[in-house]
Amino acid sequence: MKINGPNQTNFNPYQKQVNKQESMKNQQKSEDKVEISNQAKQMQESGKPDPARQKLVNQIKADVDTGNYRVDSQATAKKMFDFWSSKG
Repeated sequence: MKINGPNQTNFNPYQKQVNKQESMKNQQKSEDKVEISNQAKQMQESGKPDPARQKLVNQIKADVDTGNYRVDSQATAKKMFDFWSSKG
């Protein structure tokens, strides 16, 4: 067995790892990209509320806040009955 001492200058057991890290640094990093199709853009636009419906919703909110909103229980029950009877 031959022992050359502690200061061997030409031996680095981690040289492959160091070279790999350097090559990774030199590679250009790619950026993530998001592309939204025209169909998806149209779907986003169609999701916006209708102005007439928004006006009705705002009116109901104002009535609820002031305490003037009243629910017609007969009309609600009739609509529920009609909905569930048509499902059968």
